[in-house]
Amino acid sequence: MLPPLVPIFPLPNAVLFPSVFLPLHIFEPRYRQMVKDALAGDRLIGMVLLRPGWELEYEGQPPVFPVGCAGLVTHAESLPDGRYNIVLRGLQKFRIEDEDAGLTYRRARITTIRESGPDDAALMRGARQRLESLLAGEKVPDGEAPVPSAMPDEELVNALAQYMDLEPMEKQALLECDGVLARGRSLVELMEMKILAQRQTWKPGAVH
Repeated sequence: MLPPLVPIFPLPNAVLFPSVFLPLHIFEPRYRQMVKDALAGDRLIGMVLLRPGWELEYEGQPPVFPVGCAGLVTHAESLPDGRYNIVLRGLQKFRIEDEDAGLTYRRARITTIRESGPDDAALMRGARQRLESLLAGEKVPDGEAPVPSAMPDEELVNALAQYMDLEPMEKQALLECDGVLARGRSLVELMEMKILAQRQTWKPGAVH
């Protein structure tokens, strides 16, 4: 269970998923202070995605999506000029209820989101097999499997959702799915649509 008040780090292009690692470079003064305070406390930081149009008020408090993911700072490097390189490990999803404006950086009052587990093992197995078959078409080094067979379903689905070349809004939609099965199915649909779009865009012998 997450604490009711967490610092939030809004970015336009990064979405954190549970059990996945996210490296970050912290350079803005307000977020340097956020990291400093987090390291002196529970080491928790909530990642949230900025809504479109954030550029107009980035220095203030531009709107963010209400669902984010809290991460634990597992590694922190303090640089001589005050910047930080950190690594977050995703812990749990949360929903923002409101914000606290008492500090230079943003903090949110949150409710922890408990994700649903895959009730039907056969459905989860089918979703995983479909994901693996889609990934088999990707180029991987000789002798290596595209997906480690021993990787738990949740870790696999969340890692793919975070690391694949997807639009931030697509990743946000995946984060908001309720549980690993729903996220895995949505990821399958997304990958299939992208493959279909690529096939329709590129046709052998086509002249442009």
